[in-house]
Amino acid sequence: MTNVYEMISSLSLFSGATKERIIELSGKTKFHFLKYLEGEELIKAGDKCTDLKFIISGKVRSSITSADGRFTVAQTLQSPNVIAPDYVFGRYTQYPCDVVAIEPTSIMQVDKMEYLKILNSDPIFLINYLNYLSRNAQKGITGVLAVATGSLEERIAVWIICMTQAGATDVELICRQRDLYSLFGVQRSSLISVLEDMKRRGLIDYEQNKIMVTDRAGLIDVMSARVG
Repeated sequence: MTNVYEMISSLSLFSGATKERIIELSGKTKFHFLKYLEGEELIKAGDKCTDLKFIISGKVRSSITSADGRFTVAQTLQSPNVIAPDYVFGRYTQYPCDVVAIEPTSIMQVDKMEYLKILNSDPIFLINYLNYLSRNAQKGITGVLAVATGSLEERIAVWIICMTQAGATDVELICRQRDLYSLFGVQRSSLISVLEDMKRRGLIDYEQNKIMVTDRAGLIDVMSARVG
């Protein structure tokens, strides 16, 4: 039971609960444990989101692509991340992303109705989930403000952060540069100037058709400066 407690308590949506509470929870909840080999698909964009998928070991690559195929944002997720939990409830309950294991990966899966029981069983679990949803909602508001009045650097930062999860690594924005400066409504020279400055400060690196995030926390600071 100690190993079960350590595994579950390491997951952010269960953090803060006592050992006794989590052990009690593990005895009452139907957790399903799944294993995926490298290269196996966990989720296809558009799949119905009927459960929460917690990464307990290994790594997955999650990719979201625009409807016209011009933009893709990719990120690597590992324990203690949960994959897109904000799509379990609400009006739109289809996964927006393709998710593939990039090494042998173990997933702890909890059905939506089972998770509702968990949320109702202890305020700590409910607060954890509400905090997660609130952070994502606040990112969206920041994004709207940045698109309306922010600098190009702020808009790039917000675009990347809003499309990725906390704890994500190897974040990449894959698109043609001409699509980027069209998206942000700037000249190519302005885009390259900002990308060079962000690269110099260690926030990103970039190639002809790709922006690679080297400091996601630094991009959050760029967003926070706007909020402040």
